[in-house]
Amino acid sequence: MWQALYEELAGQNFIVIAVAMDSREGDAVPWIEAAKPTYPTLIDREHLMAELFGVVNVPQAIWIDEAGRIVRPAEAAGAYEGFRKMNRATREMPDEVARLTTDARATYVDAVKDWVRRGPESVHALPAESARAHLPAFTEDMATAQAMFKLGQFLLRHGEKEEGNRWLGEASRRHPDSWCIWRQSAGINDTGLAALPEFWERVDALGEKRYYLPVDMKGMP
Repeated sequence: MWQALYEELAGQNFIVIAVAMDSREGDAVPWIEAAKPTYPTLIDREHLMAELFGVVNVPQAIWIDEAGRIVRPAEAAGAYEGFRKMNRATREMPDEVARLTTDARATYVDAVKDWVRRGPESVHALPAESARAHLPAFTEDMATAQAMFKLGQFLLRHGEKEEGNRWLGEASRRHPDSWCIWRQSAGINDTGLAALPEFWERVDALGEKRYYLPVDMKGMP
């Protein structure tokens, strides 16, 4: 999706910067190498994207203009809840759900294209005041969770596996909305989620709560 978009918009003052929220050494590297992106791809082992932009899940995207202003804060990048309705044995989705999932991605990609071509005149470019209103609140619990997360990473890097994992687990409990922290505390990345019973237990526990928060964009389900 992003490689195709990057190639289509080449020469239009647009760049994709992908950031993998993988704190464990080497987790993201094979997937980045297999994808062979021609745009910059980084690995955020310290989860600075969470501190700076409020990223709690993937895929999320932030739109930043040429002046460095956040045009759209962190939001689900064309992702939809369809996976929650799939058959977990066959991984098939009902036709209507599959259609909504495809439409969500297409709507988001088209919105990016419109913004690149029209700039601040795009209906999808949020004015500064509106963009600020869409920024996620950063609470004391979230700040504490990030500190616990960093401590856990430090301990893991210094060979204190049991204590490091304990602090990662504490960070996840303090900030349960962060799926990025939970993945690292569970020692997994996105590629293996669908096969893990603990992932589905956590998803099912959401009840009516969204896994991907709704995106304030016309046409998004």
